[in-house]
Amino acid sequence: MQMLSTRSSTSREPARCAHVVRAFVLTLALATSGVAQAATAMCTARSPAHRVALVELYSSEGCNSCPPADRWLSQWKGGGVPESVVPLALHVDYWNSLGWTDRFSQHRFTERQQSLTDRAGGHTIYTPEVFVSGRELRSWSQRSSFESRVQDVTASPAQADVAIALAPLATGAAAALDVDATFTARATGNDRLNAYVAVYENNLSSQVRAGENSGATLHHERVVRQWIGPVPLVAGHARIHQDVALSAFDRDAGTDAGTNTSTSGNKFGVVAFVENAATGDVLQVADLGACH
Repeated sequence: MQMLSTRSSTSREPARCAHVVRAFVLTLALATSGVAQAATAMCTARSPAHRVALVELYSSEGCNSCPPADRWLSQWKGGGVPESVVPLALHVDYWNSLGWTDRFSQHRFTERQQSLTDRAGGHTIYTPEVFVSGRELRSWSQRSSFESRVQDVTASPAQADVAIALAPLATGAAAALDVDATFTARATGNDRLNAYVAVYENNLSSQVRAGENSGATLHHERVVRQWIGPVPLVAGHARIHQDVALSAFDRDAGTDAGTNTSTSGNKFGVVAFVENAATGDVLQVADLGACH
């Protein structure tokens, strides 16, 4: 069943990971974060010269139409088609009152889904719903339609450049990441641009005990656990630099996820992108898995 919500009036260049000692960079990170580095491993990624397609799936564990869409997104668990697709799963909260509370849901994802719909002139949000670079694609399940949309996006030159650097941090017994993303617009005009960072997690599962998926064990990949932004680009530039405590995700969900919060095994990663604030168009995106 699809869940419909009517709008209220109030409403790559492929990631490169190398174990390199960079004393100056690490010293700077220590000074700014105040936390000792767990290791000298640092990963970096930079967006390519052409535009990359950001694929946003809006989903919920309370929706029995969503598991096939979750499986569809999981084909890019380790990253999308090189330099073409960057996928994210954003779990909304408007199913939570209908029998099952999705522990990965966040109200801000419902708000983002509604905002993208509003900017396109729509009135209704639903699950599962897919946006490609800020534009809804109702025929996402048709391979030819999806590939055509992605090709349209990647055929155009990037209007912004995005770079990500990740370094593991040690905060006692917990795992954390030093996330540093920079954003540069290729042309500075009158358009208002915003920068975002999304921290995602792979290899998640839930045993659903109520609602439409009662009795099912659901598996999820590329689930957004932390969302940072919008941060406006000023004079064509922005930076998001933040320490992210990975072990806090399960506490925030209010339940034991039964998962290892180690940064290894491609379990965690970061997506950074630039968006046109007026239209919702995603101008460029980069994706980087955490260092091993």
